[in-house]
Amino acid sequence: MTNRRTRPAPRPPEGTPPRAELARQARAVLADAVRIAHWAAGTPGPGTATPLAAHALERAATALELSPAQVRAGWDRARLAGLVELHGDTARPGWRLRAWDRDDSAVLRGWVALFDAWSLVHAAPAGIEAGAVAEAVEAVPQVLSLLQLSAGPVTVPALLDLLAQRVAELQEERCEVPLGPGRTAPAGPAGTAADRATGPARITDLNALLLDWALEGLAAVGALTLGQGHATLTPLGNWAVWVKLEQICVAAQSPAGNIEQSAADMLLGCARLTPGPARDEYRAWLAARTVGSAVAELLAVARGEDALLRGLAFEALRVVGAPAEPEVRAVLAEPSLRPYALLWLAEYEGNDPDDAQDVLSREESTWLWVDTAAAVADHGETGLLVRHLDSAVQGTVPALLDEVRAVGHPRTVQVLVALAAAHPDPALAKAVRRAAFQVHTGGA
Repeated sequence: MTNRRTRPAPRPPEGTPPRAELARQARAVLADAVRIAHWAAGTPGPGTATPLAAHALERAATALELSPAQVRAGWDRARLAGLVELHGDTARPGWRLRAWDRDDSAVLRGWVALFDAWSLVHAAPAGIEAGAVAEAVEAVPQVLSLLQLSAGPVTVPALLDLLAQRVAELQEERCEVPLGPGRTAPAGPAGTAADRATGPARITDLNALLLDWALEGLAAVGALTLGQGHATLTPLGNWAVWVKLEQICVAAQSPAGNIEQSAADMLLGCARLTPGPARDEYRAWLAARTVGSAVAELLAVARGEDALLRGLAFEALRVVGAPAEPEVRAVLAEPSLRPYALLWLAEYEGNDPDDAQDVLSREESTWLWVDTAAAVADHGETGLLVRHLDSAVQGTVPALLDEVRAVGHPRTVQVLVALAAAHPDPALAKAVRRAAFQVHTGGA
C-alpha cells in the first residue's frame, strides 16, 4: 500500500448544474436519436446502415411518426453518440443505448461525442473550399473558450473578430503569404487560399458565413443558443468546454479503498496509479476472492464497452498468472477480447513484452489501436491521444487511416473525430477528419 497523494478533481464553474441535470438535458437533446436507435436495433434484417436505405427510412418515419428529415438527423446523431453500432449492414444497440436510462455518465459521454462531431452533424455551406472549412473547425475551440470565459451572451461581431484572428494565425503558421500587386495565384488549393487573402471584404464575408455555420452546428447539438446578434453556451455546452479546458480524467481512488470494490470500480481506482502500486492493489483485491470468481469478474468487465477497463482487466489477469490461462485461452474466439488475450498468452508463454505484438495480425493490431485510442479519448488527455499515433504499426498516417476505416471497430468515427480535434497539425487533422466523415457516411 502507499500513501500516494492525488490531485483533487477540479470543481466545475459556479452555477454548473448537477450531473443528473446535465444528463437530463443531454437525454432531451438526443431524444429522437434514442428512439431511432431503439427502432433500428429492434428491426431485423439489413437496411439500417448509413446512409439510411430508402425503405428503412420510410419504415422508421411511419413507425416513429417523424418526418424523413427528422429520421435522418436522428440516425446521424445516434451513430455519432454511440447509441448504435454497425456490423456489416445490420445495426445493433450500442453500449450507451443499453445504459441510457440508468447511467448518467454514459449519457454525458454520448453527448460529448456528438458535441465533438458537430461539423459532421451540420453540413458545411456549399461551394466553400475544404481548406477554409477545416480552418474554421480548427478555430472554433477559441470561440468556445471565449463563450465559456464570458459566462453569458457574446455578440456575433466579437466572435467573428476572434474567428478571423485565429484563422489568420493558422494561415500565418502555414506561411500562406497574401499575394502582392502584380502576382498571380498559382493553380490548386494554395492558390485558392492566397486568392482569399487578396480581398479583405471577401475574407470577412467568408468568415461570417463560416461562423454562422459553426454557431448553427453547435446549436444543433445543444451546445449553445442563438439570440438576436449573440450566442450563449447552454449549461451542457459550458460544462463540456470546461471539461475540455481542464482535461478531466478519471479520478484515482485511494489505493486503500479498492479491496472491497467491484472489479470495475477497483480497476478505475487503479487507473492513475503507476504499475507497481497498481499491481499491489490487484494482488490485494485478488487475495480477498477465490481465483475462479475473480477471473470471471475481470473477464466480465473486459467484455464491457469501456475500452480502458478492458485493458486494465487484462493487466490484473497478468497478476493472476497460470490459474487464469484456461479462461483467457477460451476468449480467443471473442473478437473484442482476442487481441488482448493473444498478448496475455504470448507474455505468459515467455515472450518478451516488447515482442508480444508480433503475435497479432495486422487487422488485430489495428483493432487494438482503435480500442486503445477509444480508451484514451474517453479517459485520457489530449496529448496522449496525439502521441498514440506513434504506436500504430502502419508507419504512415494515410496507411493507418485506410486500415482503420476497414477494420470495423464500432468506435472508429468517435476516435477519429477526437484525434482530429486534438492534433496540432492542421493538414493531418484535416485528413483524419475526412476519414471520420467517410466512415460516418459509408464512403470509400
